[in-house]
Amino acid sequence: MTAETSQTLDRGLRVLKLLADTDHGLTVTELSNKLGVNRTVVYRLLATLEQHALVRRDIGGRARVGLGVLRLGRQVHPLVREAALPALRSLAEDIGATAHLTLVDGTEALAVAVVEPTWTDYHVAYRAGFRHPLDRGAAGRAILKARQGYTQDAGLALTHGELEAGASGAAAPLLGVSGIEGSVGVVMLADTVSERIGPRVVEAAREVSEALR
Repeated sequence: MTAETSQTLDRGLRVLKLLADTDHGLTVTELSNKLGVNRTVVYRLLATLEQHALVRRDIGGRARVGLGVLRLGRQVHPLVREAALPALRSLAEDIGATAHLTLVDGTEALAVAVVEPTWTDYHVAYRAGFRHPLDRGAAGRAILKARQGYTQDAGLALTHGELEAGASGAAAPLLGVSGIEGSVGVVMLADTVSERIGPRVVEAAREVSEALR
């Protein structure tokens, strides 16, 4: 800690991170051990976070992330979208295809940013807010590959006609971005994806990953 930082705020944020990393919640004793502070400090932290609905405690006394975190999370998409737009614009112009950033939303893939090329005679209309199952479409398949531990190169997913007849897609996963599962990809009217497109999509995915770190 430095003179410019708040120890209490730091501890509160660490509590949220610890709770976000577990599906079963943590007891006061477990949090005390992980934070290296006494139980009284943990009780105060939890009480404050509960007042803001960022933490809840179940009947057994285990602390879990509260629904208030969802309200904060609604502001994440605009920030992520802004950070990704430069790489998406470059990708769309280079390839001449519609580029998109897709994030996991529950059990679905959600397009949160879309950039269409400016110089093509025609391209696929793909809108922000479009949803589809994770196991259909290049964007979702790339995310599933990342879950299996694939690198960005090996995580490249190529599909044809899975979401729209006559359209092909290529996507590579975002990697190394804490708290975010997603992919960067392109969709085009073509029977196949040319060999040069895959590496360019992977490059764009790396650029977005770096921008979000």
